[in-house]
Amino acid sequence: MHNKDYKLLNADDFSSVFNFRKRLNSPHLFFHFTPNLLDHYRLGFVIGKKIEKKAVRRNYMRRSIREILKDLLPQNLSFDIVVRVHKSFYRNEFSQIRSELELLIGRVK
Repeated sequence: MHNKDYKLLNADDFSSVFNFRKRLNSPHLFFHFTPNLLDHYRLGFVIGKKIEKKAVRRNYMRRSIREILKDLLPQNLSFDIVVRVHKSFYRNEFSQIRSELELLIGRVK
């Protein structure tokens, strides 16, 4: 399911999402999105070293967001989505991140 077709791969893809200027906020995340011409969504993640120094924790955030979105997003949603973390989180806040993502996706639809 999540192969290269479902990922934003290059800088142009990310730039087009950021330039569209549609953004939703939550306490931990920024959710940038733009419609695409495909019959499925594509995901990208931005988690900087300023937010979390340890690569292990940045990778955990990326994996957990990807798994939550895989469950929540409908397969035929035609959007390019970039999730940008602006406040670090870890395992004890997983349920809070899930509820934030549910609210953000509900506002996109």
